[in-house]
Amino acid sequence: MHLSHFTRRRFLATASALAAGSFLGSRVRACPHLDGSDSLREAKELAAGINAFGHELHRRLTKGDASTFFSPFSIEAALGMTSVGARGATLEEMQKTLHLSADPHPAFGALINHLNRATRPLPTRADQPDSTPLKLVKRGYELVTANAIWAMKGYPWRKAFMDLTRKHYGSGVVETDFGKPREARAQINSWVETETRKKIRDLIPDGVLSPLTRMALTNAIYFKSAWLYPFEKTSTKDALFTRADDTKVDVPLMTQTGSFEYGEFDIGLARRPDPVQVLELPYSGNELSMLVFLPKNASSVDRLVQALTGKTLTNVAMKPQQVNVSLPRFKVETTYSLKPALIDLGMKAAFADADFTGMHTNSEHLFITHVLHKAFVDVNEDGTEAAAATAVVVGREIVSANPQPKEFRADRPFVFAIRDNATNTTLFLGRYCGPVK
Repeated sequence: MHLSHFTRRRFLATASALAAGSFLGSRVRACPHLDGSDSLREAKELAAGINAFGHELHRRLTKGDASTFFSPFSIEAALGMTSVGARGATLEEMQKTLHLSADPHPAFGALINHLNRATRPLPTRADQPDSTPLKLVKRGYELVTANAIWAMKGYPWRKAFMDLTRKHYGSGVVETDFGKPREARAQINSWVETETRKKIRDLIPDGVLSPLTRMALTNAIYFKSAWLYPFEKTSTKDALFTRADDTKVDVPLMTQTGSFEYGEFDIGLARRPDPVQVLELPYSGNELSMLVFLPKNASSVDRLVQALTGKTLTNVAMKPQQVNVSLPRFKVETTYSLKPALIDLGMKAAFADADFTGMHTNSEHLFITHVLHKAFVDVNEDGTEAAAATAVVVGREIVSANPQPKEFRADRPFVFAIRDNATNTTLFLGRYCGPVK
């Protein structure tokens, strides 16, 4: 199959078409159907799988006293797009590891459209008739995700694979000459850097691409928002932060007191309680939030990572309470090669005895050579900026209310997640362990 040349302008046109579809469909996606059904039902079911995968992967990425941060959504989107071309045991293992249904691709399309929508509906009063026109307003934050496929020029790719990934993932196809790996690497990294507002650079390091590379499937996600209730910069003071090994270091601790969703649960046994506090910090527009899971003891953060599951986001009982909030101002940047973790989770065939014949008609045996991920987060008094990108490289073998405020002082390691509230999708997940020694 001959692929048409792909340009930045053409990709933007594709993205604009998606955004337009999101705008035209925002009335449907933003509220239940008239028959009472949930228009985001499939996206929410997909989100549950993304969340489960995210926590399982987080356990594999947690090592030593280093902070972690990644985007479960970005990794799932890139691998979900790859799974379109998988068959047999390869597909079965990918579905099981990623917690995907038999046909998750329409749900990915619905979720991507939801996340990329440019507007949101104003809440309507209960006394308004169903015929009242929905009023749309611009979102108070920036959130965008994009997919692209970099395919070997002149290779016999299956039209059905290209059509399905374009339809549900909005993935533009870039004809690429991997016989010139340096130029191909620069082209892909430039796209990632642009889509993440220059926060993710050099996603694909030198030496990953080669003349034996046949395809790279990429996802990029960028988020920036102010807090719904910003922290006063004048209230930020240096304070001691206790690391998991009980050593201490100074961090800039932001503080404020207000009404926040707050809860508590226990990850210990009855004879040995191990309590955890949970705080929800909403972003502007109240459509996305940061959840912070704070164990009582600094040394319990590893146990917390092991205990958290995809259902934790919905099962913890929380209610509005007055809370004295103290949270570090911090930045984290991470780089991961995910192949070992994914194999450990059960996705083995894709990296060796793979069947990706749903992608192409060539006699070559293709398999995943690399799954690369980079992420960035900056949490400060004004809000949060976060970005992540994933590349899947495919090639042929070489070889209750309380009058007293609750105290939430995050002066020790904690786990945090940034989620989309409508679908409960974990967009970003991480563990903050303090400044790098």
